[in-house]
Amino acid sequence: MNIIVTSLFVEDQDKALAFYTETLGFEKKHDIPMGKFRWIALVSPENPEGTELLLEPNDHPASREYQQKIFAEGIPATMFGVSDIHAEYKRLLDLGVQFSIEPTEMDTVTIAVFDDTCGNSIQIAQPK
Repeated sequence: MNIIVTSLFVEDQDKALAFYTETLGFEKKHDIPMGKFRWIALVSPENPEGTELLLEPNDHPASREYQQKIFAEGIPATMFGVSDIHAEYKRLLDLGVQFSIEPTEMDTVTIAVFDDTCGNSIQIAQPK
């Protein structure tokens, strides 16, 4: 069994698409109209056939409440791996990304957490 798609609730699909592609560097794999929303799936340029990140609209009250509550508690909605967290942190800072946690060494990993401007805290991590 493999993970093929994982969802991330977003407040605005267009804004999220711009942030995740232009700022973070993911590539759009699918952008399919689905009524008033779209099936927008992104992939890592390092693994275009890998797990897809679905930018899921938070239109349903349960998804909106979930997203708002974990954001308010500072809980990251998801985590992305990076090979050089300090370089990625600087790159994203230079692009205006706001971090709530700067690179911090934990037990076997260094992490940082930022605001994706779409209602989520996102964690990046580099294994030691």
